[in-house]
This record gives sequence, structure tokens and C-alpha cells, in this order.
Amino acid sequence: MAPVDDPVIAATIGEAVNATEERQATPGPLSALIERSNRLGADTRNTNEGGGNTSAKGVAVDPVSGDDVELLWVKGSGSDLATLTAGDIAVLERQRIVAMQRVYRGPDHEDEMVPLFTRCCFGEPGPAPSIDTAMHALVDAPHVDHLHPDGVIAIAASVDGPELTERIYGGRVLWVDWRRPGFELGLQIARLHREHPEAVGVVLGGHGTTAWGATSAECEANSLWMIRTAEEFLEREGCADPLGAVVDSRRPLDPDRRAAVARVIHPMIRACASHDEPMVGHWDDSDVVLDFVSRERAEELAALGTSCPDHYLRLKVAPMFLDVDLDVDPAVDPTVDRSAIAATLDEAHRRYRDEYAAYYRRHATDDSPPMRGADPRIVLVPGVGMFSFAADARTARVCGAYYVNAINSMRGAESVSTYRPIPDSEKFRIEYWSLEEAKLRRKTVPMLSGRVVVVAATEPAFADGLVARLAAAGAHVETAEHDIVATIERCAERFGGVDTVVATSAAVAEAAPFAAALADVALTDAGGRIVVIDDEQQGDATGSPSAPFAGHAVASVELVEVGVSDAIRHLDVVSRTVASIAAGALDPASDLNIRRIDRAVPGTVPTPSTHRGEQ
Repeated sequence: MAPVDDPVIAATIGEAVNATEERQATPGPLSALIERSNRLGADTRNTNEGGGNTSAKGVAVDPVSGDDVELLWVKGSGSDLATLTAGDIAVLERQRIVAMQRVYRGPDHEDEMVPLFTRCCFGEPGPAPSIDTAMHALVDAPHVDHLHPDGVIAIAASVDGPELTERIYGGRVLWVDWRRPGFELGLQIARLHREHPEAVGVVLGGHGTTAWGATSAECEANSLWMIRTAEEFLEREGCADPLGAVVDSRRPLDPDRRAAVARVIHPMIRACASHDEPMVGHWDDSDVVLDFVSRERAEELAALGTSCPDHYLRLKVAPMFLDVDLDVDPAVDPTVDRSAIAATLDEAHRRYRDEYAAYYRRHATDDSPPMRGADPRIVLVPGVGMFSFAADARTARVCGAYYVNAINSMRGAESVSTYRPIPDSEKFRIEYWSLEEAKLRRKTVPMLSGRVVVVAATEPAFADGLVARLAAAGAHVETAEHDIVATIERCAERFGGVDTVVATSAAVAEAAPFAAALADVALTDAGGRIVVIDDEQQGDATGSPSAPFAGHAVASVELVEVGVSDAIRHLDVVSRTVASIAAGALDPASDLNIRRIDRAVPGTVPTPSTHRGEQ
């Protein structure tokens, strides 16, 4: 059935378009583009979070000359289709992009075309145009969608991709061999669009889909038809167990034991993933992940790497597979032999780093950027799930979602063919792309990037202000309003431990239980600090705030002396002090450092002293 004739798709889009026109006082290309993008992005079957891009073409009046000008509205770099707004869309003069063909020097020089896109922008400055802008501009159709759907990538990452595309779509959709995103790919798709007027889109080998239409509704219908048709084919024709049988020793642990094990091993794994730079973790024990890691072919397929350009930028070339004996008998007490796990983890981590460094050496050229660390971003643990890592909690979660996309594509590809992602040499060209390297160099890394901080303070104004400032410094901050131990355990399970606990002396008065919790589940493997805000200012009468932590494996205990009212009044100074301690910018001078913030001198970070009263 042709996409525009599919009654389900047509009815769904028709209702959505009618609702859009009722809401919009002046419906047009831009409003229709935003609504279409939001609908497509809201369904994870259609594209990965932050992935893909959409566009529309139309005519507007140039306010300078009064002449009509053809414009291209295209999703800007770094935005997400599901939440796209007008501010996320780049606006360009389409004919200027078309004219760029006159200065194009060929595939070996296509990266030099990207800076020229900004010279084609129209009106007020907006977001940077996507790397796929040429594809959207050069295809002579009013509306274009480029998406990363798992079902179609299963075909795109198959050995038999071209044949399967013909079999599934019957000539309405064309196959394009893998080519890195850029100007040359845009020219190639535009040529196919001209030469095959019957086609509604293309499958991009090792990448995703591009579809087009005369109207926004038709373009959306074509995209959805391509995606749903591929999904239906996989469901109908795919074999039952493409990943092999379930291995008994890899079966999922029961939920309670799984969580208990995660609280223990997540900080250990995070310490490995943070060898080169601090990382925040995310644990995923969804059914799709647990099933994948339980299968006999899981490690073999994981070693082949992921299946979409977005993945190579975020996830590195392949995950680390940690097949460790976790004593899967649910009747056993959920304590774990840390030493045995640590030995297995250390060996797996060493092997991963060696293999990644060898991958870099094989493919790097004289002008390649330096190697950006060799730690895994995805760690797969049979029985427990997947741990993903990034500089912040949201990105760590997105990285995990990307690997779920890859699992879905692997399963689909193996069910009807053989999974074959692009060669490692091409993955390297994406991961170490000079354009991406330039973005990284422009990016400022916050002081507390990759660090998890727990704040326990009884005064709401102080707690809220401190949380906001630490978050602005790049930390992932959790508050412990009632149960510090439960907060620390939750952070160990969900994020891979706690780097710094900031607590007022009122909380320290009952510190013994949470000090033990810190040592047991959070800080042993990742290292860490405890910062005590001595809000009572009781001098020596308080005793040493480090005493409750004696015998526990924490990196340092810091005491910041400041009264509650002064802490609120001089919150910026206190926050800078805490941030500097959390970042390790202030070297510990003793087991207990005392940093006094005086009322009279609130403007500087205090220097450490080892005796009360010293400045």
C-alpha cells in the first residue's frame, strides 16, 4: 500500500494537522514543520533522542530589498525533534546553498563546505545549521525528513540491505550505500530524487532514512510508512531467536537482588569509566537490555559495535562486556564478593583500554585529533543490565537509550540477515571527525562536570541556593531531605556513587550511620570527600566532625566554619569553597581541613588551615 493511501497513517496525520491549523492563527511552513517534528520525535520508534532532522521550504519577503526569497527552515544542530521550537530552527536562503555547488571541490574537501552554511543564513542569528543541511536544501521537495528508526536501521545495517530494501518497498524506496553525512551525500540523494520521481525516500546504508513530500502531511506519511513497513516486515519474516539461546548463568537476577548488586558494582564500574575524566553513570535494567545480555551471541554482537553515526560520537566504537559470576541464586544473601568482581573488572578494563588504543593507532592519520580517552561509555553486565556513562546524568541516560537503539537494530538485522555495521575505519572517521573536534574545543567544561554531590542541609534557603550553584558548576546534585543513607544508596545504584557529601553539622551529629554507608556503597571505589558546614559555630565543643568517619574509606573530611545567617548571606563564597573542595582544587593539608569563612572577609576562597582560628 502506498504511504499516502494508508488509512491509519492518513487519519492520524489528518487529525493532527487539523488540530494544528485550529491552534495556529497563521499556519505555514514553519508551524507545520514544528508540529510534524514534535509528532515524529515523540515516538522513539521513529528516531533516537536528539537524532534526525526535518525541514521545510517556502517563500518569504526579504525585509531589506522587498523581494521574495526562497527559504529553508531546518532543525538546528543540538536540538531534539520531540521538543523542537522555532528557536531551535536554522533559517537559510536555499538558493545560496544550491549555488555552493559551484565552489564544491569534491568529496575530499566537503568539510570545508560546512562553515559556508552560516553565510547562507537569513534574518536574525539562530542555531548552527545541521551537518545534514545540504541534504535538505538540495533535494527539490518542499518537505524532507531524515530519521534514525531502529526498524529501518536493522535493514540499513544488514549484509543484504540493498536486496531487503527492494523486497520490502518494491522500488518506492531506494538504497544508498554508506557515506558520511555531508555535501556529497546531499548531492547523491538529490540526484536520486530527480531520477526516480516515483520514490518517496531512501534507506541510507549504516545510517537511517530520508523521506520527502509535496506537503508536510505527505512527508510525514511517507516517513511513517517507511518505518512501519520495515517493522511489519521484521515482525512477519524475522526468525524467533536471532541472538541465540539464553545462557543459564546470564539469566536476569530477581529485581531486589539486581538492585543490591547494582549498588555495589556501579561505583566500581564508574571508577573504571572515570579513569581519564570524571563521569556520571546511568543504570538500565529494562527487559530489552536484560534479554540481550543473557543471550549466547550477546558478546559477539556487542564487539561489532553500534549501528548509527550518532552512536559513534557518544558511545565509542564498542561497549565493554563484563561477564562476572554474581552468584545468581536468589536465595543467597545479596552480598557480593567485591574482590573477585574487582579482579574481573580490572582485567576487562585493561583489555578494553588496550584494544581501544590499538583501534586508534590503526586508523589515526597525521591530522587526526589526539585520542580522547580509552574508557568505555557502555558496560554490559549479564544478570544486572547496562551501565552508561557521560559528563552529566541526562547525557548518560541518552547514551544508554542509544545503545538500546543499537540492540533493537542488531536483533532486527540478525532476524532476517546478518548484522554488519559500517567498517571500523568509517566509525573512526565519525568519532574523530575534525568538525566534531572543533565543537569539543569550543566547549567549556564546568568545574564539577562528571561529579555527583549530595547536599544535606536543614535550612531550606541555604540548601536550595547551594544546590543551584553546584548544579551551575556542572555537578549532578541530589538532596537528602530526610534519609541521607537512602539518598546515598540511591545514588550508588542510579549514578554510580557519590563524589562529595555536603552536610551541615546538624546532620553530622547523626553522621555515624551515613558515614558507614558512604564507605560501603559510594566512595570506596570512586574516591570522594565529605564537606561539613559547621553552621552552629560551636568551636571545639563540637568535637572533631571527622570522628564519625574514622575507619571509613573517604578521601578527606573538610570543615567549613560559617554561621547559618552568614552562610546564606555569603552563599556565593561558601558555594565556591565547596565547589573547589569537590573538584579537588584545594589540596587536603590534613585529615581534617578547617576553612573559616569570616563575616568580615567574605570575598575569597579561604586557605586551608589545620587549627581552629587560623586564617
